[in-house]
Amino acid sequence: MFETSTAAQRAPYSPMLSIRRGLVLFLLLMAGALAILALPGPAHAAAGCDEQQLTRPFLPWLDVAWYTPVPDAWTLDDGAATTAGGGPLSPDSALSLPAGSSATTESMCVSLAHPTLRFFARNTGSPTSALAVSVIFRDLLGIRRELPVGVVGAGDSWAPTPVLPVVANLVSDDVAFSFTPLDARGEWTIDDVYVDPYKKG
Repeated sequence: MFETSTAAQRAPYSPMLSIRRGLVLFLLLMAGALAILALPGPAHAAAGCDEQQLTRPFLPWLDVAWYTPVPDAWTLDDGAATTAGGGPLSPDSALSLPAGSSATTESMCVSLAHPTLRFFARNTGSPTSALAVSVIFRDLLGIRRELPVGVVGAGDSWAPTPVLPVVANLVSDDVAFSFTPLDARGEWTIDDVYVDPYKKG
């Protein structure tokens, strides 16, 4: 049975109680504001890493997270190559990934357990083709391992991929990312690969 009360049963108005409630609300709002101000800005670095320049490259696509670019050096295997015509952020060049190829970033520092990864992709081949993304890291024993991060699809126009969580337990300055087409039907090109080392995305 629901309990009800009448106006005569309610406690009388207490100015002190109202002041206390207002003070609690004010403190909660201040705590929230301080938490927002504590978010990393463009000159911060992940704990344990050298300073990393952070930007918001995906802000036009309503992603407000701060990202750092992967190193501008790649290992290209089995036909992967630089090609003219890049994504919207750097239109001069991109990486072409034909069937059977792979492209791997240079190692970078990521010192939190679960950063996120995002990049631009285009697939002018079969719309059902997919691109696999893996993280390469050293475990606590120093053994180099590769772990799948996710699979993405893309259309024939440049667009940002979904945010991919990196689910390995990473506490390492030796983390790389690998990109491999899963079939021969796609014509993949990728560009502007970014990592959010704070796991805010």
